[in-house]
Amino acid sequence: MRVFVVGGTGFLGYHVVQSCLSRGWQVTALGLPPAPPRLGRGVKLLLQDFGRTPDAELRRLLRGHDAVVFAAGMDERSTPARPAYPRLRKANVEDLARVLHLARDAGATRAVVLGSYFSYLDRVWPALRLAEHHPYIRSRIEQARAAGAIPGLDGMVVELPYVFGALPLPGWEPLWTPLVRYIRLSPLVYYTAGGSACISVGVAGEAVAAAIERGTAGERYPIGQENLSWAQLLARLARADRRTIRVLTVPTPFVRFGFGAVQFAHRLQGKEGGLDLPLFTAVQTAQAHIDPARSRQALGYALDDLDQAFRDTVAAVR
Repeated sequence: MRVFVVGGTGFLGYHVVQSCLSRGWQVTALGLPPAPPRLGRGVKLLLQDFGRTPDAELRRLLRGHDAVVFAAGMDERSTPARPAYPRLRKANVEDLARVLHLARDAGATRAVVLGSYFSYLDRVWPALRLAEHHPYIRSRIEQARAAGAIPGLDGMVVELPYVFGALPLPGWEPLWTPLVRYIRLSPLVYYTAGGSACISVGVAGEAVAAAIERGTAGERYPIGQENLSWAQLLARLARADRRTIRVLTVPTPFVRFGFGAVQFAHRLQGKEGGLDLPLFTAVQTAQAHIDPARSRQALGYALDDLDQAFRDTVAAVR
């Protein structure tokens, strides 16, 4: 098996590369610099922006690969100039469709897209109308449609919850850096109600590789490792940092007000986030859990130690 990983130098892409290598596959990793120094023996590394690579060149690079993994795009933390949706659609839908069409034309027959479990939540919580209210979630749902719309290419989506772990790159910091620094400030921590599904980056990589092997065209696979309340998650992160904290729950109206203040500040700057923060309060303060049993049974991926991923996360925060 020869696999082409778009975004192969990033946090998620790196671990997808490792899972593919562990199966004895040949891997090409295309991504932006800097690349992790220990990407893997025999990996063909391409340090370039696929968005600036002409179609003919990208098609040539893709030639000879059996599968393509799309581990790129724009996440919910982005706050581009208003309106946000056109940029999110470009990064998560149009760029994906371009890569998949070129991969199909170059001879690839399988594609796995790293998506978001917000798409899963949109399916199970239709009353919240998440795609209607949140540009980021709308882009992810359209991304899933694009993944399965290329004739001759078996495309599928692995829907990831919050991911923990590290990238072996000097100076790299996880997206959890502000949260880790926050819980280091005091043994008494204030946070929202609710919770989330969580997963280690190692398991995420294994699930993607398993989807390449056994996934079904057009399927969306929500994956997870543990369902935790935010209080449990913060306590586990603190324990990984050799600390003990007490978590107090902030009343939800205060959370909504705080989110609204952040969104108002973005608006004053001419920016828009991928999430409508006041409306997102309903998700943030809910138990956004998933049952990954069906996906795990279908794909057959193994689990590892989530607490080790927590330790790796906090160790990467200086």
